[in-house]
Amino acid sequence: MRRLAALPLLLAAGVLLAACGEKAKEPKVDAKQEQEAALERSRHGAFGADVQALDKAKALGGQMNDMAAKNLENADPK
Repeated sequence: MRRLAALPLLLAAGVLLAACGEKAKEPKVDAKQEQEAALERSRHGAFGADVQALDKAKALGGQMNDMAAKNLENADPK
């Protein structure tokens, strides 16, 4: 008699444990795409001038590296 009373409790406990073990599906997020979208929004928002100045500085750094590499090749041809 006691075994029959304990059976529904065991079944309910098993169902609860199985439900707790499932993980919710996480949405797939592309971090690179989100970062690019945020940067584009900031270019046109309150910090637009700051972000545009940063873009120009990065471009200038690349130009300086290119000029230095060309001058190095001209100074020391292999």
